Amino acid sequence: MAPDGHDGLNDPYQEAEGELSMARLALDDGELGHAAQHVATALLHAPDLPAAHELLLARLSLDDFPLAEPLFLGTALARAHLLAARGGLDEALALIGSVQQHEPRGHWADVPWMAGPDLPGKVSPATLCTVIVGLAQALHDPVDEEERPALEPFVQLVRNAAQTYPGEAMLWWAGSMLMRRAGRAQEAVKLAEHSSALEPSLQAAVAAACAYRNLERWTEAEAAMHEALRIEPGNLYVRTDLAELVHRAGRPGEALRWAEEVLDADPRHESAYPTACGMRFEADGDLRHLLDLAAYLAEHPGNTHAYSVLANQSGTRPWLRRPADASEAVINVLFQVLEQEEGVEGGSLRVSAPEPPSAMLAFGRALPGFTLVVEAVPEPDPRLPVPETGFDGPVRSVSQRVWRYEGTGAVPAVAPPGQEAVQAVAVLAEQPWPHLPGAFDQAVRLAATSLDELLGVMVHPPALPFDDLRAWPLWLRQVQAWACLGIAHHRGDQPWASSERRQILVDLAYGPEDWVSEAALLAMIATAWVDRAARQDVAALVGWRFLAAVQASRTRPVTILESLSHLALATPDLEPGVRSLALAMLDDDEEPAP
Repeated sequence: MAPDGHDGLNDPYQEAEGELSMARLALDDGELGHAAQHVATALLHAPDLPAAHELLLARLSLDDFPLAEPLFLGTALARAHLLAARGGLDEALALIGSVQQHEPRGHWADVPWMAGPDLPGKVSPATLCTVIVGLAQALHDPVDEEERPALEPFVQLVRNAAQTYPGEAMLWWAGSMLMRRAGRAQEAVKLAEHSSALEPSLQAAVAAACAYRNLERWTEAEAAMHEALRIEPGNLYVRTDLAELVHRAGRPGEALRWAEEVLDADPRHESAYPTACGMRFEADGDLRHLLDLAAYLAEHPGNTHAYSVLANQSGTRPWLRRPADASEAVINVLFQVLEQEEGVEGGSLRVSAPEPPSAMLAFGRALPGFTLVVEAVPEPDPRLPVPETGFDGPVRSVSQRVWRYEGTGAVPAVAPPGQEAVQAVAVLAEQPWPHLPGAFDQAVRLAATSLDELLGVMVHPPALPFDDLRAWPLWLRQVQAWACLGIAHHRGDQPWASSERRQILVDLAYGPEDWVSEAALLAMIATAWVDRAARQDVAALVGWRFLAAVQASRTRPVTILESLSHLALATPDLEPGVRSLALAMLDDDEEPAP
């Protein structure tokens, strides 16, 4: 099912009235098909507009809204209202429920025929259960508070159905599922318990357990889950649910034992395996558990639970889901200036040493009236590439740079990209990646973008899409990360070790000290997550770049060192000694060894 085209920029009721005007003209010309399209779009803009319903019921028929693939939301709405008016309430309710599943935030069911207390009596209990369960399964548990008003017609439907069918046990536990997701856990408990009293069942017990869980009534929740296991002792899904419940109750060790018991019976269980990987990662922080989960997800791409666990656990560490925070002095000043109530139009800022050019760029975009003055250049010179062999050896030969220095100031060394490339990167940069394998996969959308344009967008970034100027540092880091992830797909047919994409990313990572160095390392790390053949090489490259930063920090500030520590910890097969040093660099209470 796909949404009809509308931009939503104007008042929805005005948009709907405009569509109805077009529909009336089409009807006057006898063009029923065009009229139906306009009415369907009007319903999409304003589902409760009386004029749209009046025109629909008076002038059009089901034949004007054929069931075709893909079925547009407006067409489904129109058919539902026509069916309801003609007594086909089972099919009408199924359609309106499917629309709500597809776009849960829409107020599609705010119509009179859905609100009647007698509606459930005109619909079979089986249809009610199918619609309620289908909608519940499409929703978050629970949905965000601002999204709940759209579900109110279905909440009332559950209440009316319970009054109409007091003896239908299945309908009561189905209603409990929906009520829980709609934020009404207390009602959900009552519905589930009533269902169990009518007819003890696995579904009723699980529904009660989940409702109690949402209320954080852990004792009752566990008792209900054990009741479910009493009914079906061998149900591995329920055992996994119990593991997750115990984990949320604050007993992670016991929770992992429950999950591992399931894996003893089925080592690759579709629910327990992701759950166990997530719990093991929480327990010891070993990246191997997330790598195992990523490999499992690659084998089972349709496993939404594995995807969700990997995404949730990735959110606990910088770079696994979003860049680490910037820590430069100029960024701290940027935030301080923007937090002042009275606007500061300009001035001069002196920094003791060169900071990453990208940090300077973010500062300049947010506060264009300021002048930055660098007082001195400490050793080792951050403007130069990283030493190639040994901390005192010659600098690496770098052929690809995005910055060049004029004295202590950096200027772009590459041309601005075209608007199409800018937009392609900006679309990706507006949100975090789900996890590193997901980032690598999504970046394939940039495979057709030229290398010059991907390099250019890192130093000629898209305009900030948000009103808050404090977002500039993160926005630029997101843009650079996605651009480098795009480079990781450049000439993807070449083997990694001898590829042009590797050489470019290495040049960027080992070039002058900058946020681009971090972005290039991220792209290499994401490659290693999905390409085992690249892991040893990437681990060596990331490890050496991190060690060079540690050594440089002995004599001067290295603003990206903390971020490089997180990148090292995100690297598959990193040498244990390097991993220990990265952990030490992040521990303020421990003095790192040389």
